[in-house]
Amino acid sequence: MQVNSDTERIIEDSKFPSETKEALNFTLDKMKAFNIVPTDVQVTILTNHIAEMVARSKSGEKLMDVDPTMFDEVSTEAMTIADDLVKHIGNLAVSEKYVVSIHFETAKNN
Repeated sequence: MQVNSDTERIIEDSKFPSETKEALNFTLDKMKAFNIVPTDVQVTILTNHIAEMVARSKSGEKLMDVDPTMFDEVSTEAMTIADDLVKHIGNLAVSEKYVVSIHFETAKNN
């Protein structure tokens, strides 16, 4: 998938551009494997989230805990992509998986 100029700008302006771009490509490949096709706007928003995740991974900052039952209706596919992304980036709180899963669920429902 080709990224738009807004997405490219987010990557360039992120604290860790190469890691952000690599994590985005990893994620888009995972989404493609599940036949989930995000819109350009969804990719831009997801890129911003991934840039923040990479920065938290590097700094050791952790998101607050979330109640996993709030995400019971998120599909297995979306949760799998989220879990794979969190593991791929590494050094992130478990709550990251739940929060980022919403991006994949939303794109799945396009």
